[in-house]
Amino acid sequence: MKKNFCLVMILFLSVFFFVSCSRDKEPAELAIKAAEETVTATKAEVAKIVPEEVKSLEDTLITVKAKFTDGEYKNVLQEAIALTAKAKEILKAAKVKQVELTQKWKETSQELPQMFEDIQAKVDSLSKLKKLPAKITKKGIEEAKAGLASVKNELVEAQAIFTGGNLNEAISRAASLKDKAIKIMESLGMSVPVAEFPALSPASTTVPGTVPDAAPASAPADVK
Repeated sequence: MKKNFCLVMILFLSVFFFVSCSRDKEPAELAIKAAEETVTATKAEVAKIVPEEVKSLEDTLITVKAKFTDGEYKNVLQEAIALTAKAKEILKAAKVKQVELTQKWKETSQELPQMFEDIQAKVDSLSKLKKLPAKITKKGIEEAKAGLASVKNELVEAQAIFTGGNLNEAISRAASLKDKAIKIMESLGMSVPVAEFPALSPASTTVPGTVPDAAPASAPADVK
């Protein structure tokens, strides 16, 4: 009698466990689906802007799916919901950063060509002189010409990178190009822009509705 009772209890608990798990499985499955869709959307929009954050989301999604396979439905439900919220948060912050990078690129894309024009004007002016100013040599002028041609080509490459959506790389190259242009200007005895390449503010504010207009380009350097 006792043995039969034990068997009945085991059977009852097994059925109860099965029903309980089945009840938790569907919500967990739906939560994973929602998380996966959100992570995929975030990746598509901002993977080139915040690649490390997107990689973290993907890794977490893999972990959650593994737990689902192991039947940890309650944990999966909580973690999938948290993952969806995190993906949305990252997307929002990345869009703020995207706006800032786009604005910075607009400013730089106006500033660099003006610097290049100033350098070209200075090179043309120096090339016409019979006697060069102190510390300026013909070799230095030729090096400036070659440097100018190089930075012009690099700007075209940076523009292509920006168009391709890799804003971080484009801005990094633009900053490097500005440094190179300044060195060329200094080698020719020119005055150079005093403003530093501004740093981006943290992407943790509300996403603006539109991209701000570009700030006025820096005043061209005087050609001596």
